[in-house]
Amino acid sequence: MWDTPTHEGTAAILSAMHHLEPVLAPVIEAAGFRLVRLRMMGGKVKTLQIMAERPDGSMNVEDCAELSRALSDFFDAEPDAVPGEFNLEISSPGIDRPLTRLTDFARWAGHEAKIDLSAAIDGRKRFRGILKGLEGSDVVIDAGKDTLTLPFAAIAEAKLVLTDKLIEEDLKARGAHKEH
Repeated sequence: MWDTPTHEGTAAILSAMHHLEPVLAPVIEAAGFRLVRLRMMGGKVKTLQIMAERPDGSMNVEDCAELSRALSDFFDAEPDAVPGEFNLEISSPGIDRPLTRLTDFARWAGHEAKIDLSAAIDGRKRFRGILKGLEGSDVVIDAGKDTLTLPFAAIAEAKLVLTDKLIEEDLKARGAHKEH
């Protein structure tokens, strides 16, 4: 999947980097994290963006630094793992996180999401509504008047919408993490 967004006045090529996932996911998992999203921003100097989290969903600045060191060590040992020169950027998914796996749509049921499809269904490519979960490998959303079933394979991009409910749940989760 290629897109051409504009970033600070320069065109950049964005890649989902699906072919790198099998190479980098085991390194990320061995360091104690779960890969959320992988992208390469291109220009004169490429940036490999890796969004990850702990299995419990947490990810702080120290975790980003720890994962960055683990990946830097891997790239030093395997210099051809990613062709060309690039900068490494590690981040957390954030509260309004992208939904990248089928299980994300079940996990975040009850929350509002924006979903963009790779091809139009009934003349529409963009949807917004409350996630209702899954029906097999289809994502179910309540889009106001309609309950829609969208094929997961047709989803180009999806993310949670920042709402009071989502913020409240995140704050509760952070409080639970501090207690343990």
